[in-house]
Amino acid sequence: MEKRSVRYNELAKMVDKNKIYTPEEAMELVKKASKAKFTPSIEVHIRLNMNLKKTDEQIRGSVVLPHGTGKTKKVAVFAEGNDADAAKKAGADFIGAEDLIDDIAKSGTINFDVAIATPSMMVKLSKLARILGPKGLMPNPKVGTVTTDVAKAVLEQKAGKVAFKNDKTGIVHQVIGKSDFTEKQLLENFNTIMEAIKAAKPETIKRSYLKTISINSTMGPGIKVSIQ
Repeated sequence: MEKRSVRYNELAKMVDKNKIYTPEEAMELVKKASKAKFTPSIEVHIRLNMNLKKTDEQIRGSVVLPHGTGKTKKVAVFAEGNDADAAKKAGADFIGAEDLIDDIAKSGTINFDVAIATPSMMVKLSKLARILGPKGLMPNPKVGTVTTDVAKAVLEQKAGKVAFKNDKTGIVHQVIGKSDFTEKQLLENFNTIMEAIKAAKPETIKRSYLKTISINSTMGPGIKVSIQ
């Protein structure tokens, strides 16, 4: 059995393990159970009823959280000409084409949280697949990071756009804010990610889609949330 800290055990006493909380109750409780020397993140974990052996039952998508995640993203844009100028005006942190690709290939250093590229740059970006791929940073049209409108993509990322997908156990893990967010902000972010996941339900899944939902703060106890 995993040994828990005294702090964790005290926070865990606040949560009824046998109760399934409404989203409103859960947001209030997760804030109370978010005691740390830093500002913890608030995470939601959604277990989906999918057949993991079937590729057409995997989900992947993106959505803009109305209040962001509490973290300011650094955005890199791989583009040229007018697209590069548009990315700069939109507030991208790193902009370049083959020069930026070569710099990353040589140093292996990644100083950004999300990468955006125009379709024409994707062939050249294959050079970085082994560097960006394992970190989930390779641009992908399914989540809107391969686009002809780089300015819009940059603005969305800065505004709080997040990408989600199920892991190998069929669970989607997503940060929905920080413990200093208000309950209303957390609830609105929670509702937004839940609606996006429901909308991403594969047509092949005819059975009940959502199995369990829980939220917790970083290093905090899990709180079961109603799927209704």
